[in-house]
Amino acid sequence: MNLFCVGLSHHTANVETREIFSANREADCVLRDAGCAEALVLTTCNRVEVYGASQNPVATPDVARCLSRKIDIDHSAFYRHENADCVQHLFRVASGLDSMVVGETEVLGQAKKAYESARACGSAGPFLHRLFQRAFRAAKEVRSQTEITRGAVSVGSVAVDLAAKIFGDLSRCKVLVVGAGENAERTARALSSRGVVDLRVSNRSPERARDLAANVGGTAVPFEDWPEQFRKIDILITSTSAEAPLLTPAQFESTLRERIDRPLFVIDIGVPRNVDPRVNEMNGVYLYDIDSLQSVAEQARATRLQHIAAAEKIIAEHVASFEETLARGLEWRARNIAHPQMRIAEQGS
Repeated sequence: MNLFCVGLSHHTANVETREIFSANREADCVLRDAGCAEALVLTTCNRVEVYGASQNPVATPDVARCLSRKIDIDHSAFYRHENADCVQHLFRVASGLDSMVVGETEVLGQAKKAYESARACGSAGPFLHRLFQRAFRAAKEVRSQTEITRGAVSVGSVAVDLAAKIFGDLSRCKVLVVGAGENAERTARALSSRGVVDLRVSNRSPERARDLAANVGGTAVPFEDWPEQFRKIDILITSTSAEAPLLTPAQFESTLRERIDRPLFVIDIGVPRNVDPRVNEMNGVYLYDIDSLQSVAEQARATRLQHIAAAEKIIAEHVASFEETLARGLEWRARNIAHPQMRIAEQGS
């Protein structure tokens, strides 16, 4: 059985390409029909990856088609890792070393959710179970034995760093966060910790908006009313799971006429994107998508180089141990298939 990973990330593809492949929520089950004995899809704001176990090779174009639901698709941005390289890649991903924001912790939770989803639909079996359980152990050890998670270690915190670079003192800014998921919550908490007093939260679920607003000392805004906030706010941060843009140029036009000499800064950390990129062409609107945050994240990476080296050493040890454990298991299985009487003797001893 061969382990492999096929995917694309912020290293190889821009957000426009990544969002094409991020919407197929049933891809792990579909991949079983493409020849994968086991399959799991990990989707985050910075990556879409398939982890699989197969008896025979599964071509990268076939994986790409399963993710996009299209027959003709450009798969040139996809990378592929096999066996030991696949193991090392997953361990680095789960530990936050392969993220745009090095050391971010959201990816571990996202990997656990992807694993549970694949187990629930029956697409993850014993090989992926062993692989992901060891990945979780490696990530936990990296977090507990290094300081890799210090500083700006989430997309939300980097978005707030960007806002601070633009405005300086955020305490005087009026900010609206649209979304109440994990990324939105981290962003709202980062805004609050940086002194934002006028913080507004909107979400399709009124209860979740109220809960998040209460936790950060903000105000909940009904979802149907949040576009009206454009007249008042300085910064809009969007982080929802919507599969189509929530904001288009038409929604800004009337508002901008009332904001003379008051630019509106929009930071869109949703994938797929929540804001139509054409908005950035409008006078008075400055739009930053998740790829725009990369230069800010790189500055944070430079301060953690020594911790990255320590984390890489821990991962290398886990990869070697996993490979040894897997080899012993495969050897035992082969021996007992070839000599069933040996298994009977071992069980009786």
